[in-house]
Amino acid sequence: MIETMTWHKIRGSQMVVAMKAISLAFDLDRGTGPAVPNPLEFTGYILFVGTVVFGPWVSYSSYKEAIESHKLKCSVSWVKCQVCLVISNCIAPYLFPYFIPIHGGRGRRWLHTYENAVSFHFSNYFVGHLSESITVLAGVGFTEDKDNVKWDLKVVKPLNVELARSMVLVVTWNIPMSRWLNTYVFKSALKFGRFPSIIVTYTDSALLHGLSFHLGAVLLSLGFITYVEHVLRKRLAAIFSACILSKQCPTDCHHQHQKIHLWVYGINMAFSAMAIFHLTYLGSLFDADVENLAAEEGYVANHTIQKWSELSWASHWLVFGCWVFYRLI
Repeated sequence: MIETMTWHKIRGSQMVVAMKAISLAFDLDRGTGPAVPNPLEFTGYILFVGTVVFGPWVSYSSYKEAIESHKLKCSVSWVKCQVCLVISNCIAPYLFPYFIPIHGGRGRRWLHTYENAVSFHFSNYFVGHLSESITVLAGVGFTEDKDNVKWDLKVVKPLNVELARSMVLVVTWNIPMSRWLNTYVFKSALKFGRFPSIIVTYTDSALLHGLSFHLGAVLLSLGFITYVEHVLRKRLAAIFSACILSKQCPTDCHHQHQKIHLWVYGINMAFSAMAIFHLTYLGSLFDADVENLAAEEGYVANHTIQKWSELSWASHWLVFGCWVFYRLI
């Protein structure tokens, strides 16, 4: 219907439009949203100036609050997005070889892969902070408690991804999209079981991203990784009665061994290191050295298979090993 290069330029905006239309339909069907909007209101929501180019997804009720209020704010996210742009384009490609001079061999290959992954991550953080600043500037992203207005819109939290406790937390790196998937896909599919609902959620995410092979491979791999890590850590936490779940335990949890214990801290750090390893492996597909034309047209299946073959399918084997260990215990 449309040539490949043009599609890859507009698919981000198309994804936000689709998410808005789907979420509004769900809210109306559940009776949790406002009255059915007229065509002009619906078009205004879909093409809202604050989110139409870079996103993020905002609910129809948030949009209505924005256009009915007169609150505007300049966000510090503008500064953050410039910092992320510098890290992505200038620091990440050159900083690691300068401080860690590994020459040749498998170590150098993994270091180069990590460089590419970090550069790709911060390019996404740049877009996330940019979308956050534009959306806030357009008046969306506040909660009002009496006379107190709190601007609390967050699209990305880089440190929560780069130094993640688990892969379960990594997948929420685009916070509004994660909230959308959880509300309208995951919870709706839970009646089929936890694992099927996870696969359905990541499949829907791949569809929304444009159904390119490399994104589909990454997202479905994330689905398996997060599920295996979740069930493994849940089983280990039950066996040792320790705070080693994928998400941080509340202060009043009933585990016998809290996070202050050295061995509990060590296990959590090991899973954090594993998360960095998985992120590096999955980020290898977004190679900055690939020709611009190939990147514009979308990475083909051969590129995905080749990249992961060069890394010996290490992340997939690690997940399989974790699953076998989980079944054994």
